[in-house]
Amino acid sequence: MQGSNVSQQHPSALSQDSADVIVVGAGPGGSTTAAYLAMAGLDVLLLEKTHFPREKVCGDGLTPRAVRELVTLGIPTPEDDGWIRNKGLRIIGGGMRLQLDWPDTTSFPPYGLVRTRQDFDDILARHAVKHGAKLREGINVTAPILENGKVVGVEAKEMGVDGRATGNTMTFRAPLVIAADGNSARLALAMGREKREDRPIGVAVRAYYTSPRHDDDYLESWLELWSTDEAGNKILLPGYGWIFGVGDGTSNIGLGILNTSKAFGRTDYRDVMKRWVATMPAEWTYNDETITGPIRGAALPMGFNRAPMYADGLLLVGDAAGAINPFNGEGIAYAMESGRIAAEVVSQAFARADDAGRERVLSTYPKVMREALGGYFTLGRWFAKAIGNPEVMRLAVKYGLPRQTMMRFLLKVMANLGDENGGHVDDRLLAALNKITPAA
Repeated sequence: MQGSNVSQQHPSALSQDSADVIVVGAGPGGSTTAAYLAMAGLDVLLLEKTHFPREKVCGDGLTPRAVRELVTLGIPTPEDDGWIRNKGLRIIGGGMRLQLDWPDTTSFPPYGLVRTRQDFDDILARHAVKHGAKLREGINVTAPILENGKVVGVEAKEMGVDGRATGNTMTFRAPLVIAADGNSARLALAMGREKREDRPIGVAVRAYYTSPRHDDDYLESWLELWSTDEAGNKILLPGYGWIFGVGDGTSNIGLGILNTSKAFGRTDYRDVMKRWVATMPAEWTYNDETITGPIRGAALPMGFNRAPMYADGLLLVGDAAGAINPFNGEGIAYAMESGRIAAEVVSQAFARADDAGRERVLSTYPKVMREALGGYFTLGRWFAKAIGNPEVMRLAVKYGLPRQTMMRFLLKVMANLGDENGGHVDDRLLAALNKITPAA
């Protein structure tokens, strides 16, 4: 199916550039893909609609799964360069406070990191450039270019540093376009790839506050958000919250809610967050005077919510493919992972001698992604549906948190940190669950 904003015009009248592969979007997924493809010797054009450094709505917390991707990509993360290490996850709920260290396995490093997206995305984009990718900032891709039903490039308009269009238009051509354009998924939508209604989606809001808690050694997750109504009665708010120390004098505070909750779409999430923050101890200094900017929000497409992930010269990675973990809303690790997997497939495809051979290899990408993450994401969808019922969530908090052995296993499950090399019984159990669960 062809979307309405697909360009069929010949690009000769516009300024042009060409490459082996065009990657649209220089977030974690796009920059990771571009870096690996450039390392493989391909001519890569990385197009980013904004100018770095730029802000993105995110919790800024990186689990060990994301850290593994950074290590594999070759990104150094020294603490004296602004990378804040954390030891694990602190869970608050049901009147309890449980602190769990990240598991120490052969598959993942035993620590997480915090880095603001304003820095993080810039670092990854520069890493891609270092390895040979050509980065063009201020290039807002508006439509794919089609020839005989196949994507052969993109149209774009130039954006100034102030975020306004300059009036200049251009085209870029390549035999493969990779959409890493985030949850807007503009290119996928232009090709008729609508979101799947059987996949969960979340909404997250966050803001930064100056606070003495900025150097916390643990990421903090609040499973219950309490506030008071106008009569002073204690009420339970929808969603879950987080507090992540950024190490620069501020904390990243946010909350998320799933569309499996009855409150989804009928809630003022910024108001919920303000009411939750207002209940925190005064010495934490989270208030209207210490907030450093507006409360910002973003959608979280989960569990592979667009298909096909490859067809007709357009390949999807990261949020554009809905590659966000339904268990915990984590997106950076999976954006980078999908970018790495995509680059492996694409590199092999371009080693083929003809178009037909290349197309056969590219067509395996959806299957490779399902084999890597499909079963796990199905488990996550079932989990998201279950906790959308507030009674289920209440019982899980009440009876789950006191059982530390079970919670350590759940931490592995929810952060997808099972030891892939065997490990303990719980690692083998998680691997078996992922394997037998259908990757629909």
